[in-house]
Amino acid sequence: MKKIILLFAIALTGQVNAQKVNEPKNHPKEWSQAYEPFRIAGNLYYVGTYDLASYLIVTNKGNILINTGLANSLPIIKNNIKKLGFKYQDTKILLLTQAHYDHLGAMADIKKETGAKLYVDYADADALKSGGKSDYEMGKYGVTFKPVNPDFILKDKDLVTLGNTKLMMLHHPGHTKGSCSYVFETKDSNRSYKVLIANMPSIIIDKKFSEVKAYPKIAKDYEYTLNAMKKLNFDIWVASHASQFSLHEKHHPKDAYNPEVFMNKKEYFDDLDSLEKQYLEKKSEDISEHSR
Repeated sequence: MKKIILLFAIALTGQVNAQKVNEPKNHPKEWSQAYEPFRIAGNLYYVGTYDLASYLIVTNKGNILINTGLANSLPIIKNNIKKLGFKYQDTKILLLTQAHYDHLGAMADIKKETGAKLYVDYADADALKSGGKSDYEMGKYGVTFKPVNPDFILKDKDLVTLGNTKLMMLHHPGHTKGSCSYVFETKDSNRSYKVLIANMPSIIIDKKFSEVKAYPKIAKDYEYTLNAMKKLNFDIWVASHASQFSLHEKHHPKDAYNPEVFMNKKEYFDDLDSLEKQYLEKKSEDISEHSR
């Protein structure tokens, strides 16, 4: 009997160790740096760190939180929500733009603390359940965030509704298999705005597309996403990283409410053009290999 108990204890220890979170530490300091929260437009607020964007959408039936930054972003996000005058426990729905540790490191804890329901793109569900271990690229680091089980699975153009707000999820794969963006309508006393929360399709691999055996559709997915994102119509746009939409050039702490600074559509399309050039350069590596 003692032998059986010992074997069980060893097996249990192995399972715990297998799930040990190994969040990479070689990231920019701006990812963990606190930043003053502010109102972007209507019922959309910025509650993230200096560079890892987290968004709070406030409704008459509770709030939606999009992205949670690194694991150590948790106290920053909680404090930012409180600073804005809202209640952390009013968080009812959790969303994310991509299943990487820098955008959902605190997701499992926030889900547990608030009881909020997690909605995810179907193609990122496995990565969430594995703590990032099944990701085609970041999986090389093992478990990089606490595994978390989604409550609802979303497909392209599915709607997420809470109170008086409806968001449409847009499947934009490539950066991760289930990377996604969101569009929704908001308004203030002056006008209404169509908002795009964009997951920009940057490339993170240092190998050829054809060498990514865990994601054979990667090149086609990037092509699809770039084409789809070029066709989007919106008034305001923001992104998964503050640096991607030049937040700190447009807004400074204590600035007055000014949605217009986030209405630079040319910047968005210029960024997409730059990303498409990177994609075509990466794709050409495979074309050159095949032509030999």
